[in-house]
Amino acid sequence: MSEQRNLILAIVLSVAIILGFQYFYEIPRMQQAQQQASEGEAVTDVERPVPATVPGSTEVPSAAGPAIETMLLEKVLERSPRLPLDNGRLFGSMALESGRLDDILLADYRESIEPDAPNIRLLRPAGLPDSYFAEFGWVAAAEDVALPDASTLWRSDRQRLDRDDPVELVWDNGSGLTFKRRISVDADYMFTLTREVENNGTEPVTLYPYALVSRWGTPETLGYFILHEGPIGVLGDVLNEINYDDLVEAGKVSLESRGGWLGFTDKYWLVALVPDQESEISATFRYSAPGGKARYQADFVGRPVTVPPGGRVSVTDRIFVGAKEVNLLDKYSEELGIPLFDRAVDFGWFYFLTKPMFKILHYFYTLTGNYGVAILILTLLIRAVLYPLANKSYRAMSKMKQLQPEMMKIRERFGDDKARMNQELMALYKREKVNPMSGCLPIIVQIPIFFSLYKVLFVSIEMRHAPFFGWIRDLSAPDPTSIFNLFGLIPWDPPSFLQIGALPILMGVTMWLQQKLNPQPADPVQARVMMMLPIMFTFLFASFPAGLVLYWTWTNILSIAQQWLIMRQMGVSASPAKS
Repeated sequence: MSEQRNLILAIVLSVAIILGFQYFYEIPRMQQAQQQASEGEAVTDVERPVPATVPGSTEVPSAAGPAIETMLLEKVLERSPRLPLDNGRLFGSMALESGRLDDILLADYRESIEPDAPNIRLLRPAGLPDSYFAEFGWVAAAEDVALPDASTLWRSDRQRLDRDDPVELVWDNGSGLTFKRRISVDADYMFTLTREVENNGTEPVTLYPYALVSRWGTPETLGYFILHEGPIGVLGDVLNEINYDDLVEAGKVSLESRGGWLGFTDKYWLVALVPDQESEISATFRYSAPGGKARYQADFVGRPVTVPPGGRVSVTDRIFVGAKEVNLLDKYSEELGIPLFDRAVDFGWFYFLTKPMFKILHYFYTLTGNYGVAILILTLLIRAVLYPLANKSYRAMSKMKQLQPEMMKIRERFGDDKARMNQELMALYKREKVNPMSGCLPIIVQIPIFFSLYKVLFVSIEMRHAPFFGWIRDLSAPDPTSIFNLFGLIPWDPPSFLQIGALPILMGVTMWLQQKLNPQPADPVQARVMMMLPIMFTFLFASFPAGLVLYWTWTNILSIAQQWLIMRQMGVSASPAKS
């Protein structure tokens, strides 16, 4: 097999892998098909980790349009007295009736790149089709103990929850037990909640602390094989990623752990319970469908504590509600001892490459203030690391180009005898000390680097809505322009398969130029395949994140410059050889 065939095989293999990840392994988007209960039907909105009777219920109305949903949200928020909260990065409120954390928006993130787009809302109160809230409480060993529940009205010592300024909620059960909650939030996304029980009665009381995150309805996910969205947790020092459909089938997944964390992850957002890292817990992921409405829940219950007469006990837990910012997750992991907290970001199988690549990219961003420029600098760094390998490869390819006239003569002489032709070619390579496979090595080495950068651009929120220059306003999204409407000059929106932007076209042109510097295939069929590759890659990369296309284009430009310089040093013509 000739060197060109090996090169084509390497390229086709890379294309096949890219297509496999992008299309063939793409799981179809989950479709919400929830049976709606009839008007007036009441359902229990959480399932306590330990069986208990739960007074109070919430009616979950059917889905509605955005305007109606907004009105419905406002009505639900008005049902209960609420405690406003704002730490600069989070804002919203928590319900004083039930004491749930159920109304949280992110100040730094919006639903689109438009400056007036709505802020991302993470938590929603019970009573909505997509309710999403956290609850902390107690379950008693005895059935006759009055405990705070969904209908409990807590008394607050403050009018507002601000950063590093705790609020204390108090409720007396009227039977000798006083329940207190001290809630604080830091400058980012971590809440700390200390629950205290004071026993003013005459008998000891045994209680189990629990915490849960309840999520109603099956969330719409991107459905990519390379991205996990759904129940997640590190329990027993093991990362557990559970798909929604798998949880529906299993009904319940129970795990024992010392410390750890668990909750729900979306592509960019995370809501995670973080128990005391020295506590033994029983953690559970659950699915149920009360009234035909899908309900997912992540919860844990701690070991029992006994409150003696005249005594008090307290437990402290945390909950993360926010964006999966890598450096922030690392900070929490280090300061609070939360194991593998950064794994909430799905860096995937190439974690050993993807995480360091993100760190380097983010460092260059801190220097330049632009992730696009950071990608260009990172590409230069990668090219510098691969320079010896690429240099050897380009010298071999230049030598191959010098030998192309002799290779053509061998082909003409032994064209009817393939075995003899390959034998003569191999003899030529050996005589001239040329390795035809060396030209494939840079491509093979770049495949894991390519996918690692793809993962960084795809999963890290730092790339979300990150602009470059000009028309590239979001490096995590495809180039928004299209040659088929003259890049916006014609008032027409082409279909997605015709969305071939300026940046992918530039990438295709640089790929074509690079081909012109390489030895031309002796086989006409191989030559035609090689000519088609820039066009194929242009259409393929048109749907990729603009940051990835920028990386590949800049890599091509640097490769062309390096290869041209080597060819000039070796006295090899840069023009294609005549066949």
